[in-house]
Amino acid sequence: MNRAEHLDRLKTRRDPWDIAIIGGGATGLGAALDAASRGHSVILIEQHDFAKATSSRSTKLVHGGVRYLEQGQLSFVFESLRERGLLLRNAPHLTRALPFLIPCYRWWEKPFYGLGLSLYDALARKLGLGRTRLLSAVEVRDRLPTIATSGLKGGVLYYDGQFDDARLAIAIARTAATQGATLVNYVKCTGFLKEHDRITGLRTLDAETGEEHEIRARVVLNATGVFVDDLRQQDQPAAPRLVQPSQGVHLVLDRKFLPGNTALMIPKTPDGRVLFAVPWPFGPEFANGFDRVIVGTTDTPVPETSLEPRALEEEIHFILTQAGRYLTRQPTRADVLSVFAGLRPLVNHGAASNTAGLSRDHTIEVSPSGLITITGGKWTTYRQMAEDVITRAEQYADLTPHPCLTHTLPLDDNADPAIAVLIASNPSLAEPLHPRLPYRQADVIWSARETMARTVEDILARRTRALFLDARASIEAAETVATLLARELNWPPAHQAAQAQQYRDFARGYLLTADPIS
Repeated sequence: MNRAEHLDRLKTRRDPWDIAIIGGGATGLGAALDAASRGHSVILIEQHDFAKATSSRSTKLVHGGVRYLEQGQLSFVFESLRERGLLLRNAPHLTRALPFLIPCYRWWEKPFYGLGLSLYDALARKLGLGRTRLLSAVEVRDRLPTIATSGLKGGVLYYDGQFDDARLAIAIARTAATQGATLVNYVKCTGFLKEHDRITGLRTLDAETGEEHEIRARVVLNATGVFVDDLRQQDQPAAPRLVQPSQGVHLVLDRKFLPGNTALMIPKTPDGRVLFAVPWPFGPEFANGFDRVIVGTTDTPVPETSLEPRALEEEIHFILTQAGRYLTRQPTRADVLSVFAGLRPLVNHGAASNTAGLSRDHTIEVSPSGLITITGGKWTTYRQMAEDVITRAEQYADLTPHPCLTHTLPLDDNADPAIAVLIASNPSLAEPLHPRLPYRQADVIWSARETMARTVEDILARRTRALFLDARASIEAAETVATLLARELNWPPAHQAAQAQQYRDFARGYLLTADPIS
């Protein structure tokens, strides 16, 4: 997946594309894969990097949504559990089944949660990941050695899925490319082409060169997540806002706070969300001893969208306090290796009084000019969202309909053989980027050549997860990454130095000071 080749297709194509997609997160990339695998000509543009925003800042869970059972959203849970099973089957190298444990401190909690999670298992049908079990207090302590034991009555064990969100996004992009899709990052939509008040394409700007290009298409999809309203109002200035963004914050701690391989789940916190403490990551990072635990999340309404949302002090305090209620070791600000925030594109139909009560289902809207917008949903259901929106696009644009193929389509992300070849040709590329990080210099080179990584941030935040494993170590690795990218992408010295400094400034936002006032 070479950027120059894909950009050349964008610039030289004269015939209209069947489908043009704006947005390179989970939703847009999933739509590109679905459309290309059906045989349509597809182009996708992303104003920044693939999975830059929400899609790289999740809780790293592929789940049906235990909380939605209590809300009676059985059809949504059923769909989510089906999609969870399909994703674990189609991307086994990027996903895994993970045991979760609900500790019970009141007598009624074990039978209540046990019954609900037995229904959860039943809804998953043949795609279930494991059977729910009721555990004694001793069994809970065996699985969660650091759990608070005062008043512990036992617990409920169940199974859900875990994944690497940014790596999965790149796997979807690479698979879409092998199916014939054209995808280009760092290209922004600056306006719509219209004829007789109908959208016929896009005006675009290449952020790297400043070049402007036009893309003609039979139908345009707005798949920009929390930013869909910006494009909807660019198309129709009077369009009412569709999305109420909600911020979710996560803290990354050392695994000593939650040793073992079982996640902790608290079904209901004071803000109405669940609290997770999830072992992470898995794969090469874990194999090399770089194991962490992600603790979150919050559900805070925010008035505006941002590519770089920041955790609020009250959110950080809330997570640390809540985690301390259930763990024998109280985490402090000094223990936090990284803090990250993501925005959820929740669709507000006016029924809920807070974002915790807003639907996580997705919505498809077609404007009078023909702009198709898809938003809402969650990572787990990205494939179903893509199937729904591409079927709608076929109907709107009178494209030849084709059956969806993504139910059984494997996702490609096997970089190991190519990286082994790089190291064999240049053994120095086996050197680590940093002593506290599990990544090699060869990872940088391969990512630049095959995944369109264009900046130090692309490498350290998304192609690797260095920023989330240890933000301070990633800052110290910035110079090495900039040097490697400069050689690969032919950067002049001034740009190399600027890239390293820009990343250091950016990544400091993922660190916590010991004193929130300082």
